[in-house]
Amino acid sequence: MLARPGLSIDLFGPRDLLESELESLPRHLAAAGSHLSIHHASDVIRQDQRPTDALRRGGGTSMACMLAHLSRGGALAGISSGNTGALMALSRRELGTVADIPRPAISTAIPTRGEGRCYLLDLGANVDVTAERLVDFARMGSVMARHIDGLASPRVALLNVGSEGTKGSASVREADAYLSGMPSLNYCGFVEGDGIFAGAADVVVCDGFVGNAVLKASEGLARMLIERVQSTFEAHWGSRLVGLLARPALRRLKNDLDPVRYNGASLLGLDGIVIKSHGGADATGFSYAVLRAVQEVSRGLPSQLALELGSRHERTQ
Repeated sequence: MLARPGLSIDLFGPRDLLESELESLPRHLAAAGSHLSIHHASDVIRQDQRPTDALRRGGGTSMACMLAHLSRGGALAGISSGNTGALMALSRRELGTVADIPRPAISTAIPTRGEGRCYLLDLGANVDVTAERLVDFARMGSVMARHIDGLASPRVALLNVGSEGTKGSASVREADAYLSGMPSLNYCGFVEGDGIFAGAADVVVCDGFVGNAVLKASEGLARMLIERVQSTFEAHWGSRLVGLLARPALRRLKNDLDPVRYNGASLLGLDGIVIKSHGGADATGFSYAVLRAVQEVSRGLPSQLALELGSRHERTQ
């Protein structure tokens, strides 16, 4: 917020708790309090609460109140680190979707070779998907990469177990046939898991089960590599000396690999902007989710999706 003085934030939750947190802010952050508004919500959605239960009984929760506020135009974007399933269900009910998209997809950017990044979707919202849903993901991801990252023609790929056309599930092979006949999309075929991080595509599409597994595995691998490098340089006095000399390079490596920098997943396809922050994110991590929301607001992402996905059923003639 200090870097963006024009930004104002509405906080939803139990008033006493929020006021206590604001009062405990460090002195150098006290001025930020003037940009924060508290909206009382007496209840919260539990992390283990089912989405169906949240839809039936979650009307007075902080998450539901935040989304209602967003729907009424009280804010330009909503951010939550709460229950992902409940956030998806309540967002879909409150905001609806663009271009008749049946269900939004969860998407985030992950680091790739050469300081690039790749959008991966879906990350868990849609576990069992049809070929048509994969095509929707591809088109939404392409729109996001063009308007958020300024890529003229983002490379779009389907995640598969091989590059051969005979491999993969029936839905993946059918989606491949559809996407190959779409001249409006820069489709480059199948990519395997290692191709994601090699920068083989700007958008990689898969079902939510696979996408969530890839994301969590990559976050765990990044943390393990950082810990291994640190422990290696701390092993004995000789390596500690080398570590002191290499500290600037190690700091850059840690920053590049740190999953915190990529916190903030878009609920792509909603008729509004909702960002899911990692439940365990610290203040720095949450700030990246806020910046993600600011980017999408500045680019008018839902409007772009509605405009470009209006002809959802574009197929080979």
